Amino acid sequence: MKKKIFLKKNTDTGEEISEITEKTNLKVGDLVRVRIELRSDRDMEFVHMKDMRAAGFEPINVFSQYKWQDGLGYYESTKDASTNFFFDYLPKGVYVFEYNLRVNNAGEFSNGTTTIQSMYAPEFSSHSEGVRVEVGSGE
Repeated sequence: MKKKIFLKKNTDTGEEISEITEKTNLKVGDLVRVRIELRSDRDMEFVHMKDMRAAGFEPINVFSQYKWQDGLGYYESTKDASTNFFFDYLPKGVYVFEYNLRVNNAGEFSNGTTTIQSMYAPEFSSHSEGVRVEVGSGE
């Protein structure tokens, strides 16, 4: 599992994203895109993926809903500190999940990790690396 966060900007030529590193100057009001790449080496059933969010970020989409993407159906639930993904059936393969956040506070934050675990066989689990972000006051 890999998790990356990107700074999203709308330009005259369309949408531009650039990966956020320790040197990226984020400001309050910026739009951030979270991208989670999930690789499954076997078919799995009843899987829960939890993506933790930095305290300085707020989700754009706050509605929990069932989604269908690339032949995979899942339920996405947005909570205060995380976004949760529930899969009844996760076939072997590579999947990419993306969602947008808005920067709402200045400071230094840990964006947290993403964890995935089988709900009935907890020994099948994995997690991503955490990312540190620094948000300036924008002045």
